[in-house]
Amino acid sequence: MNAGTGESGLLTVGPALAAVLVVLALTGAAVSWLGRTGTARAVLGATVRAGVQLAVLGAALSLIVRSAWFTAGFVALMSAAAGWTAARRIVQRRPRAREVALTTAVVAVPSVLLSGALIAVGVLPPQGIAVIPVAGSGIGAAMAAAGLGGRRAQEELRDRRGEVEAGLALGLDPAFVRLEICRTAAAAALTPALDQARTVGLVSIPGAFAGMVLGGASPLAAAAMQLYVLVAILAVTPLAVVAVTALVARGEYRSGAPGH
Repeated sequence: MNAGTGESGLLTVGPALAAVLVVLALTGAAVSWLGRTGTARAVLGATVRAGVQLAVLGAALSLIVRSAWFTAGFVALMSAAAGWTAARRIVQRRPRAREVALTTAVVAVPSVLLSGALIAVGVLPPQGIAVIPVAGSGIGAAMAAAGLGGRRAQEELRDRRGEVEAGLALGLDPAFVRLEICRTAAAAALTPALDQARTVGLVSIPGAFAGMVLGGASPLAAAAMQLYVLVAILAVTPLAVVAVTALVARGEYRSGAPGH
Protein backbone atom coordinates (compact mmCIF):
# COMPACT_ATOMS: atom_id res chain seq x y z
CA MET A 1 0.00 0.00 0.00
CA ASN A 2 1.28 3.42 -0.89
CA ALA A 3 2.36 5.74 1.84
CA GLY A 4 -0.32 8.10 2.98
CA THR A 5 -3.11 5.69 2.10
CA GLY A 6 -5.31 4.47 4.94
CA GLU A 7 -6.50 0.90 5.02
CA SER A 8 -9.99 2.04 4.13
CA GLY A 9 -8.96 4.89 1.86
CA LEU A 10 -10.48 5.33 -1.59
CA LEU A 11 -7.74 7.67 -2.79
CA THR A 12 -4.02 7.84 -2.20
CA VAL A 13 -3.29 10.96 -0.19
CA GLY A 14 -0.19 12.77 -1.36
CA PRO A 15 1.21 15.37 -3.78
CA ALA A 16 -0.46 13.72 -6.78
CA LEU A 17 -3.90 14.06 -5.23
CA ALA A 18 -3.19 17.68 -4.30
CA ALA A 19 -2.21 18.40 -7.90
CA VAL A 20 -5.36 16.74 -9.19
CA LEU A 21 -7.53 18.83 -6.86
CA VAL A 22 -5.86 22.03 -8.03
CA VAL A 23 -6.33 21.09 -11.68
CA LEU A 24 -9.99 20.21 -11.12
CA ALA A 25 -10.69 23.47 -9.32
CA LEU A 26 -8.98 25.51 -12.02
CA THR A 27 -10.81 23.58 -14.72
CA GLY A 28 -14.18 24.24 -13.12
CA ALA A 29 -13.35 27.92 -12.71
CA ALA A 30 -12.07 28.20 -16.29
CA VAL A 31 -15.15 26.56 -17.78
CA SER A 32 -17.39 28.78 -15.65
CA TRP A 33 -15.49 31.87 -16.81
CA LEU A 34 -15.50 30.88 -20.48
CA GLY A 35 -19.18 30.04 -20.27
CA ARG A 36 -19.87 33.41 -18.64
CA THR A 37 -21.79 31.82 -15.80
CA GLY A 38 -20.54 34.36 -13.29
CA THR A 39 -19.45 31.62 -10.89
CA ALA A 40 -15.73 31.30 -11.63
CA ARG A 41 -14.68 32.95 -8.38
CA ALA A 42 -17.32 31.01 -6.51
CA VAL A 43 -15.86 27.71 -7.74
CA LEU A 44 -12.39 28.61 -6.50
CA GLY A 45 -13.73 30.07 -3.26
CA ALA A 46 -15.87 27.01 -2.55
CA THR A 47 -12.90 24.71 -3.21
CA VAL A 48 -10.62 26.56 -0.81
CA ARG A 49 -13.34 26.84 1.80
CA ALA A 50 -14.15 23.13 1.57
CA GLY A 51 -10.50 22.22 1.98
CA VAL A 52 -10.05 24.41 5.05
CA GLN A 53 -13.29 23.25 6.67
CA LEU A 54 -12.56 19.57 6.10
CA ALA A 55 -9.05 20.00 7.47
CA VAL A 56 -10.41 21.65 10.61
CA LEU A 57 -13.10 19.00 10.94
CA GLY A 58 -10.56 16.21 10.56
CA ALA A 59 -8.39 17.70 13.28
CA ALA A 60 -11.29 18.33 15.67
CA LEU A 61 -13.45 15.29 14.98
CA SER A 62 -11.72 12.99 17.44
CA LEU A 63 -12.46 15.50 20.23
CA ILE A 64 -16.00 16.23 19.08
CA VAL A 65 -17.17 12.62 18.91
CA ARG A 66 -15.91 11.79 22.41
CA SER A 67 -18.18 14.32 24.11
CA ALA A 68 -21.96 14.50 24.02
CA TRP A 69 -21.77 18.25 24.63
CA PHE A 70 -19.28 18.78 21.81
CA THR A 71 -21.46 16.64 19.54
CA ALA A 72 -24.55 18.69 20.39
CA GLY A 73 -22.61 21.90 19.85
CA PHE A 74 -21.34 20.74 16.48
CA VAL A 75 -24.86 19.76 15.35
CA ALA A 76 -26.04 23.22 16.44
CA LEU A 77 -23.21 24.79 14.42
CA MET A 78 -24.16 22.70 11.38
CA SER A 79 -27.76 23.78 11.77
CA ALA A 80 -26.91 27.48 12.00
CA ALA A 81 -24.57 27.32 9.00
CA ALA A 82 -27.18 25.47 6.95
CA GLY A 83 -29.90 27.96 7.87
CA TRP A 84 -27.74 30.96 7.00
CA THR A 85 -26.60 29.43 3.70
CA ALA A 86 -30.13 28.52 2.59
CA ALA A 87 -31.53 31.90 3.63
CA ARG A 88 -28.83 33.72 1.72
CA ARG A 89 -29.58 31.59 -1.35
CA ILE A 90 -33.27 32.46 -1.11
CA VAL A 91 -32.94 36.23 -0.70
CA GLN A 92 -29.72 36.66 -2.73
CA ARG A 93 -28.24 39.05 -0.17
CA ARG A 94 -27.16 39.04 3.46
CA PRO A 95 -30.20 37.60 5.24
CA ARG A 96 -31.87 39.23 8.21
CA ALA A 97 -31.78 37.52 11.61
CA ARG A 98 -35.45 36.53 11.37
CA GLU A 99 -34.92 35.01 7.93
CA VAL A 100 -31.98 32.98 9.21
CA ALA A 101 -33.89 31.82 12.27
CA LEU A 102 -36.92 30.69 10.26
CA THR A 103 -34.79 28.94 7.66
CA THR A 104 -32.67 27.21 10.30
CA ALA A 105 -35.80 25.83 11.90
CA VAL A 106 -37.00 24.56 8.54
CA VAL A 107 -33.77 22.86 7.46
CA ALA A 108 -32.47 21.58 10.80
CA VAL A 109 -35.26 20.81 13.25
CA PRO A 110 -36.72 17.81 11.35
CA SER A 111 -33.33 16.07 11.07
CA VAL A 112 -32.41 16.81 14.68
CA LEU A 113 -35.75 15.48 15.94
CA LEU A 114 -35.41 12.43 13.72
CA SER A 115 -31.94 11.70 15.10
CA GLY A 116 -33.27 12.05 18.63
CA ALA A 117 -36.11 9.65 17.87
CA LEU A 118 -33.68 7.10 16.44
CA ILE A 119 -31.56 7.30 19.59
CA ALA A 120 -34.67 6.92 21.77
CA VAL A 121 -35.78 3.72 20.02
CA GLY A 122 -32.28 2.26 19.96
CA VAL A 123 -31.69 2.44 16.20
CA LEU A 124 -28.93 5.07 16.39
CA PRO A 125 -26.11 4.82 18.96
CA PRO A 126 -25.89 7.97 21.13
CA GLN A 127 -22.34 8.60 19.97
CA GLY A 128 -20.97 11.52 18.02
CA ILE A 129 -19.41 9.33 15.36
CA ALA A 130 -22.93 8.11 14.48
CA VAL A 131 -25.07 11.15 15.29
CA ILE A 132 -23.07 13.74 13.35
CA PRO A 133 -23.14 12.08 9.90
CA VAL A 134 -26.76 10.94 10.28
CA ALA A 135 -28.02 14.37 11.32
CA GLY A 136 -25.68 16.12 8.91
CA SER A 137 -26.90 14.22 5.88
CA GLY A 138 -30.47 15.31 6.49
CA ILE A 139 -29.55 18.90 7.36
CA GLY A 140 -27.37 19.23 4.27
CA ALA A 141 -30.03 17.86 1.93
CA ALA A 142 -32.72 20.07 3.47
CA MET A 143 -30.42 23.09 3.16
CA ALA A 144 -29.90 22.53 -0.55
CA ALA A 145 -33.59 21.87 -1.22
CA ALA A 146 -34.79 24.85 0.82
CA GLY A 147 -32.30 27.22 -0.79
CA LEU A 148 -33.16 26.14 -4.31
CA GLY A 149 -36.90 25.88 -3.69
CA GLY A 150 -37.10 29.27 -2.01
CA ARG A 151 -35.12 30.94 -4.74
CA ARG A 152 -37.26 29.39 -7.47
CA ALA A 153 -40.38 30.53 -5.63
CA GLN A 154 -39.06 34.09 -5.47
CA GLU A 155 -38.15 34.07 -9.15
CA GLU A 156 -41.57 32.71 -10.12
CA LEU A 157 -43.31 35.47 -8.22
CA ARG A 158 -41.19 38.09 -9.96
CA ASP A 159 -41.70 36.56 -13.41
CA ARG A 160 -45.46 36.24 -12.92
CA ARG A 161 -45.98 39.57 -11.21
CA GLY A 162 -49.03 40.36 -13.33
CA GLU A 163 -50.83 37.21 -12.23
CA VAL A 164 -50.12 37.98 -8.60
CA GLU A 165 -51.43 41.51 -8.95
CA ALA A 166 -54.53 40.23 -10.74
CA GLY A 167 -55.28 37.87 -7.87
CA LEU A 168 -54.78 40.64 -5.34
CA ALA A 169 -57.08 42.91 -7.35
CA LEU A 170 -59.80 40.27 -7.06
CA GLY A 171 -59.52 40.45 -3.30
CA LEU A 172 -57.96 37.01 -2.83
CA ASP A 173 -55.75 36.33 0.15
CA PRO A 174 -52.19 37.46 -0.75
CA ALA A 175 -50.49 34.39 0.73
CA PHE A 176 -52.93 32.09 -1.10
CA VAL A 177 -52.31 33.82 -4.44
CA ARG A 178 -48.53 33.75 -4.12
CA LEU A 179 -48.51 30.12 -2.95
CA GLU A 180 -50.64 28.94 -5.88
CA ILE A 181 -48.30 30.67 -8.32
CA CYS A 182 -44.92 29.65 -6.90
CA ARG A 183 -45.67 26.19 -5.52
CA THR A 184 -44.92 24.18 -8.67
CA ALA A 185 -41.68 26.00 -9.45
CA ALA A 186 -40.41 25.50 -5.90
CA ALA A 187 -41.18 21.78 -6.04
CA ALA A 188 -38.50 21.38 -8.72
CA ALA A 189 -35.99 21.53 -5.85
CA LEU A 190 -37.00 17.98 -4.94
CA THR A 191 -35.72 16.55 -8.23
CA PRO A 192 -32.08 15.96 -7.14
CA ALA A 193 -33.12 13.96 -4.07
CA LEU A 194 -35.60 11.92 -6.09
CA ASP A 195 -33.06 11.21 -8.82
CA GLN A 196 -30.45 10.22 -6.24
CA ALA A 197 -32.80 7.69 -4.66
CA ARG A 198 -33.97 6.34 -8.01
CA THR A 199 -30.49 5.75 -9.39
CA VAL A 200 -28.49 4.72 -6.31
CA GLY A 201 -26.50 1.58 -7.02
CA LEU A 202 -27.02 2.01 -10.76
CA VAL A 203 -25.56 5.39 -11.64
CA SER A 204 -23.62 6.09 -8.46
CA ILE A 205 -22.15 4.21 -5.52
CA PRO A 206 -22.61 6.47 -2.46
CA GLY A 207 -19.48 7.40 -0.55
CA ALA A 208 -21.00 6.37 2.79
CA PHE A 209 -21.75 2.90 1.41
CA ALA A 210 -18.26 2.44 0.00
CA GLY A 211 -16.63 3.85 3.12
CA MET A 212 -18.50 1.50 5.44
CA VAL A 213 -17.61 -1.55 3.33
CA LEU A 214 -13.96 -0.55 3.12
CA GLY A 215 -14.03 0.10 6.88
CA GLY A 216 -15.06 -3.48 7.56
CA ALA A 217 -18.87 -3.30 7.70
CA SER A 218 -20.87 -5.94 5.89
CA PRO A 219 -22.40 -4.94 2.54
CA LEU A 220 -25.85 -5.53 4.06
CA ALA A 221 -25.18 -3.16 6.96
CA ALA A 222 -23.79 -0.55 4.57
CA ALA A 223 -26.80 -0.89 2.28
CA ALA A 224 -29.19 -0.52 5.23
CA MET A 225 -27.41 2.62 6.38
CA GLN A 226 -27.45 4.12 2.91
CA LEU A 227 -31.11 3.24 2.45
CA TYR A 228 -31.94 5.01 5.69
CA VAL A 229 -30.03 8.12 4.57
CA LEU A 230 -31.86 8.22 1.23
CA VAL A 231 -35.31 7.67 2.76
CA ALA A 232 -34.64 10.24 5.48
CA ILE A 233 -33.64 12.74 2.81
CA LEU A 234 -36.87 12.00 0.96
CA ALA A 235 -38.69 12.85 4.20
CA VAL A 236 -36.90 16.04 5.25
CA THR A 237 -36.47 17.67 1.83
CA PRO A 238 -40.21 17.88 1.06
CA LEU A 239 -40.73 19.33 4.54
CA ALA A 240 -38.08 21.95 3.83
CA VAL A 241 -39.41 22.87 0.39
CA VAL A 242 -43.06 23.03 1.48
CA ALA A 243 -42.23 25.11 4.57
CA VAL A 244 -39.96 27.53 2.74
CA THR A 245 -42.49 27.95 -0.07
CA ALA A 246 -45.14 28.80 2.49
CA LEU A 247 -42.79 31.31 4.13
CA VAL A 248 -42.10 32.93 0.76
CA ALA A 249 -45.83 33.13 0.07
CA ARG A 250 -46.37 34.78 3.46
CA GLY A 251 -43.74 37.40 2.62
CA GLU A 252 -41.22 36.32 5.25
CA TYR A 253 -38.38 36.81 2.77
CA ARG A 254 -38.22 40.37 1.47
CA SER A 255 -37.46 40.37 -2.22
CA GLY A 256 -39.66 42.97 -3.80
CA ALA A 257 -42.10 40.40 -5.15
CA PRO A 258 -45.64 41.73 -5.62
CA GLY A 259 -47.85 41.66 -2.59
CA HIS A 260 -44.90 41.80 -0.18
